[in-house]
Amino acid sequence: MKLNYKRTFFIGLAFLSISSFWQLYDNIIPLMLKNTFGVGETLTGAIMAIDNVLALIMLPLFGALSDRVDTRLGKRTPFIIFGTFIAVICMAFLPLADRLKSLPMFFIALGMVLLAMSTYRSPAVALMPDLTPKPLRSKANAVINLMGAVGGLFALVSIRLFTVESGPGKDYTWVFLAIALLMIGSVAVLVSTIKEKKLLSELADELVEEAEEDKLLSHETDQAKLGQEQLAGGQENKESVKAKSKKKVKLAREVRKSLVFLLASVFLWFTAYNAVTTAFSRYAQEVWKLGTGFTGPLMVAIVAATLSFIPIGFISSKIGRKKTILAGICLMSASYFAGIWFANYSAWLNILFVMIGVGWASINVNSFPMVVEMSKGTDIGKYTGIYYTFSMLAQVFTPVFSGFLIETIGSYRVLFPYAVVFSILSFLSMLMVRHGDHKPEKKKDLLENLDVAD
Repeated sequence: MKLNYKRTFFIGLAFLSISSFWQLYDNIIPLMLKNTFGVGETLTGAIMAIDNVLALIMLPLFGALSDRVDTRLGKRTPFIIFGTFIAVICMAFLPLADRLKSLPMFFIALGMVLLAMSTYRSPAVALMPDLTPKPLRSKANAVINLMGAVGGLFALVSIRLFTVESGPGKDYTWVFLAIALLMIGSVAVLVSTIKEKKLLSELADELVEEAEEDKLLSHETDQAKLGQEQLAGGQENKESVKAKSKKKVKLAREVRKSLVFLLASVFLWFTAYNAVTTAFSRYAQEVWKLGTGFTGPLMVAIVAATLSFIPIGFISSKIGRKKTILAGICLMSASYFAGIWFANYSAWLNILFVMIGVGWASINVNSFPMVVEMSKGTDIGKYTGIYYTFSMLAQVFTPVFSGFLIETIGSYRVLFPYAVVFSILSFLSMLMVRHGDHKPEKKKDLLENLDVAD
């Protein structure tokens, strides 16, 4: 069975367009709020956290809703078309409101854009597993993650090339237009090439075969557990033992303790990292006087992270996931600490952002699989949801809290010390994790090392 790369590429266009928008959002919206509307750092942080609040509510909602609908275009495609269309229309009002200095127009447009983006992210992500047999999904997800990185780089290049000086400020109209065209073009190509309903019908035999294999595997597992219990005790009848084998098992106390520390680490390293990414465009302009040049270090970090996924996969298979995560936290902590001492921009900063990219990749590749490893035999879906809840809560908390500190102290230079503190705390918490470590097998295909939980 081979992956259909062409089809996977077209499916991944939705994620490419989503990634390009969020890169634009994270870097330009804070600049508009600060430079045009004079919004304080605490309120800016609160506004920048809205998308994560919406994500906690709307991503599960619209993911579940898209499971239930059935149209001639399929289950996911209508959400992708509708969400993109509304997002692109409302996006046009953001640079217009910025030029007119109309805060009400800006807030209404931003709210509509965020709502629209929240309606189709889950359906867009679900489209790949819908149309890809299970054994090929890791490789397919790697392709889609790579396309997401390309979308982020496209946004950064657009900011660098298309930002126009306009009197005392900047005009971002052409930047938004470039991203809007990418989003429209990507979804247009996706819809014209991926006939979801037709493909589901063509793939039905493969998917039915996959379901049968899963059923057989589940049955064999049940029988194995049944045999073990009968050999051990011999007292219980076959039906009661079989019922026991299917019953979900609670996490052992020590495993649960490790999971708590791991989730605390997740919260803490996202608190550090997201504070830097949310405030970076303002920091680079205020402290390093970079202008649109702030995109350079971010591009370096994205490229470094993408290129490091493959070697990190090899390292994890040698030393285990926990040690790889701890090494990643050390890299990021050292980078944040070094960033404190740069009062002006220097080419040496690119080395720091390479370290940040590699460190973040080291954490991302291994943290979620550790949760899965600990929750084996229990409700994996439940603990997956908890993992993403902790990461989202950090991304709600940190823009507000870091913004409050920046505003209270009156300097953006609090940003890197803030990141150092929370990064070190995540390291200490991670040291307390005693379970879930594992030396993953080397990937059969190099591309599969790019299969990273988003």
